[in-house]
Amino acid sequence: MNRLLFSIMLLVMCLESAQAQNDYNGLDNDMYDAATNTFNPNATKRDSTKSETEAPKGMYVWRIDPLFGDRIATAKDTVQHLFMNTVFTSGMHGEFNTTGNLGAPRQNRIFIDRDFSRGGFAFSNPLDFFLTPVGQLRFTNTLAPTTQLNYYSCGDQNDGEDWLKVLFAVNVNKQLGAGFKVNYMYGRGYYSEQATSLFDFTYWTSYLGDRYQAHFLFSTDHMKNAENGGIQNDLYITHPESFDNYSSSEILTNLSSNWNRNCQFHLYLTHRYNIGFSRKVPMTPQEIEARRFALASKKEAEDKEKIAAGEVDSKGNALQALAGRPKDAKIVGNLPTDSAGVAGNGERIKVESQAAADSILTAKQKVEEDTSWLKDEYVPVTSFIHTISYDHYDRTYIAYSSPTDYYLKKYALMGGYTDNDSIEDITKHYRLQNTFAVALLEGFNKYVKSGLKAFITSDIRHYELPDTVARSTSYTENNIRVGAQLSKTEGRIFHYNVTGQFGLVGEDLGDINIDGTADVNVPLFGDTVRVDLNGFFHHQSADFYMRHYHSRHYWWDNDLNKITHTHIGGSIEYPKTKTSLRVGIDNINDYAYLAMAYDCEQDNIPVHTQVTAEQTSKNISLITLELGQNFRLGPLNWENKITYQKSTQQEILPVPTLNVWTNLYLDFKIAKVLSCHLGADATYFTEYEAPEYCPGLMQYAVQSNSAVRTKIGNYPFVDVYANFVLKGCRFFVMMSHMTAGSFNKQYFTTAHYPMNQSVFRIGISWNFNN
Repeated sequence: MNRLLFSIMLLVMCLESAQAQNDYNGLDNDMYDAATNTFNPNATKRDSTKSETEAPKGMYVWRIDPLFGDRIATAKDTVQHLFMNTVFTSGMHGEFNTTGNLGAPRQNRIFIDRDFSRGGFAFSNPLDFFLTPVGQLRFTNTLAPTTQLNYYSCGDQNDGEDWLKVLFAVNVNKQLGAGFKVNYMYGRGYYSEQATSLFDFTYWTSYLGDRYQAHFLFSTDHMKNAENGGIQNDLYITHPESFDNYSSSEILTNLSSNWNRNCQFHLYLTHRYNIGFSRKVPMTPQEIEARRFALASKKEAEDKEKIAAGEVDSKGNALQALAGRPKDAKIVGNLPTDSAGVAGNGERIKVESQAAADSILTAKQKVEEDTSWLKDEYVPVTSFIHTISYDHYDRTYIAYSSPTDYYLKKYALMGGYTDNDSIEDITKHYRLQNTFAVALLEGFNKYVKSGLKAFITSDIRHYELPDTVARSTSYTENNIRVGAQLSKTEGRIFHYNVTGQFGLVGEDLGDINIDGTADVNVPLFGDTVRVDLNGFFHHQSADFYMRHYHSRHYWWDNDLNKITHTHIGGSIEYPKTKTSLRVGIDNINDYAYLAMAYDCEQDNIPVHTQVTAEQTSKNISLITLELGQNFRLGPLNWENKITYQKSTQQEILPVPTLNVWTNLYLDFKIAKVLSCHLGADATYFTEYEAPEYCPGLMQYAVQSNSAVRTKIGNYPFVDVYANFVLKGCRFFVMMSHMTAGSFNKQYFTTAHYPMNQSVFRIGISWNFNN
């Protein structure tokens, strides 16, 4: 009850504050000129007729390429559309399999949307809903200190969820900006032994000078997930009439007093020095507007000083007439003049009327104004880039007790728990990367249409695992890679980026990674058709934890072949008909994966659990087709996304044949200020043998025992919502999973882990400037 009262109070405060604010559209991307890839920090949308001093509003937001630090303009986090779905670990469109609770481990059902880049930490990768990698962090440049407060809540203090996010951004000057964000999730869980507690603090700063530019960030994360091993009997969900009355928290689970703990911190710095030249270029319309506002403000301040000194009255009229030339005085002569009314020899000419005088003054002012709307622009030609990152991870799996015969094998670890049913698996990892690059930049000359980078990377990876003969055993991999990038980012029609890396030393020796993207923008019938192409060829070693892993109950040291993964894909989008189509074709050789097997005793309780790292010699092909089609009729909107997938090795790489998301809502305004989205969305996927979740590894693994394989799917998840925006403040109310207890009641996205039942949710996002 206290949490509900707090939420209501926060909502009221938000509405009152929003009503008191001027209209604010959040992070002002009008300050960014996409055509020139430049930021205009002086651009703002203030009313120059107001005499009151107001904090300027506006923020430019961008991401960076983690390898080189190149800036990539990105959308601001103030969008109303689907704001209510940002609270779901299952994703904006319900495309993730998850164990059900806020911030719980998850895996994308859409194969081509999974992250195929090698790196990170295997045990924290499933927590990507909570974690923000370097390439996804929004850096900021703001005209005034800006704060964003997000709060989401549902349930009560026994089984509810709370999520608090606070973001603060400020600039010292137009080059130097900084900010931080605090992210705290606490999900008590609607089923027993399911709680999550996740905390993140991230600080960033950036300097965008003409010659020197830098981006720096520091983050620390502490994550604790209770593990219940799934419910003991799915009939609690699918046939509740078979049992006496019970609540979801009373359903028996396979594990208790089991936790996964992950602690990690990251340091990242990318900086560059540019060599180039300066040139005069016209100001952008936003810069001109800001310049005019500054001049008007300066004149207003000067007028106030004159009034205070008694030189003029409040209307600007002089208090005392000044002596001078009589009004009807003339200068005679018949000298040739220029267009501004000035004699050829520089002498003043005859002015016959007040209109002529006004015309001369206007012409001279226009000449002065035209030359004043130019600025100095520094054009970089060559950049010298250095990027360094350090990542440190600690992961512990703790179990104070385990069911009898739950695990198939047991290893006598040194320095760990020795009780039969106790576990303390400790794994550590750090990674230090240094990249040096030289870039020849595009755009400094009209004949230079592409940018070219060459780079070399040192990558040191260190791992610690428990052992049976010592407290731990260590592995260190020293790797060197070289590569190049060819890119074109300027222009309006065609852009591309191709990056190749080759392993020269260490475990990466012989690795080949080639990634490419391209987009074409074609005008068609008054709109623009956008075609995006992407592809990659990865021939690389398997992840370390597929090659080596030691723990109390799972153990392997494998000599795996390099994995070859080829992907070709693309999408086409035509906004006029609100149609999009995406295609992906993947081919994988020597695919490495985790396999999980167990037997079932009476009442379906798992025993003899075993997880192994496997590699198949079979070739795997997978095709993906995705159609997006939206409709609009007045205030009525209907959005649809249908994804088709087909895997040639479904028992090794299982995917659902169809994944469907649909959203039907009304879009309207109340009193011209309250924007409203009222509607419902639904997620559905066809039945398939989805990977199971392994608590001891915090990973998803293929079901390998055909005798106990479980299918999930063929069930619709429906949410009903009301989503609002008022003066830059977003808030929503929602009843999620309205279909609980209906249809076939198979509301699982991971086998034996039911999703939450019908839950009332609220959320607020409040932006304000100081």
